Amino acid sequence: MEFTNPLVYGAPCFIGFILLELSYSKLTGRKDLYKRKDFFASLLIGSGSAILAALLKTVIIIALFSFVYDLFNPITDGVRMNIFGWESFSYAWYVWILCMLADDFSYYWFHRQNHMVRFFWAAHIVHHSSENFNLGTAVRNGWFTLLYKPLFYMWMPAIGFPPEMVIVCLGIESLWQFQLHTTYVPKLGFLDRFINSHTMHQVHHAKNFEYMDKNHGGILNIFDRMFGTYQPLDEQIEISYGVTTPPESHNMFDILTHEYINIWNDMKKTKNWRYKFMYIFGPPGWSHDGSTKTVKQMRRELIHKKQ
Repeated sequence: MEFTNPLVYGAPCFIGFILLELSYSKLTGRKDLYKRKDFFASLLIGSGSAILAALLKTVIIIALFSFVYDLFNPITDGVRMNIFGWESFSYAWYVWILCMLADDFSYYWFHRQNHMVRFFWAAHIVHHSSENFNLGTAVRNGWFTLLYKPLFYMWMPAIGFPPEMVIVCLGIESLWQFQLHTTYVPKLGFLDRFINSHTMHQVHHAKNFEYMDKNHGGILNIFDRMFGTYQPLDEQIEISYGVTTPPESHNMFDILTHEYINIWNDMKKTKNWRYKFMYIFGPPGWSHDGSTKTVKQMRRELIHKKQ
């Protein structure tokens, strides 16, 4: 069975919604919501990401998921059976729900590792590098995440979800993520108990110390609650968006590569190969001499000082 990725229809609408929010912000006096150079940098990066995604999804995602699916779900006596002993999943409505839950689980860990592993953070920091939070920022996605993101989802076709189903669920997840990047939607009351909402995503994009590395969820916030990364918005705290090591540039290539350059410069500080490894694959902020600290280290120190 063939399905069309929802992004085929959703992506053209992105520009329309961005222009609508931009126009509304100007009409209502929020002229600081969009800044011209930052906005155009986001559009350029987003356009490049869309082009690369269209190419790589055909070559990598579809081919990879299909290969894994066929490998772990061979056809036996006319029936596609998983190697672990069950029949591969159908396209029934409840399987779609299970697939979306599996996708949301995968997205949580993919997103969380983007904040926990510096090599991944170097790609993901592009999305957080803007000091503005708007729908334009939503399309400001690092190009290099496209190369490793499928690895977090390979287990889904392996256990029997059809590749087309997984790709559609990925598309739905992306559509939800896009519309989260606006400050015009307030708290949602009861829905905030289980939905990853707009205010929760504002927390995620904040560089305030108390908000760092929180709310990695996709559509649901259940996994943030389960694994200790949930943080609701405190309306008494003034949010500051962006990152602690900004690119200090609106040049597209500086934004895309600046954290890789920072990693290289940190590696040159030591001849110890274990330290070099940690500068690449350790958490952001890790240093061999304590000159910079991770968010976890800073939080432990804060707790220690309060005792």
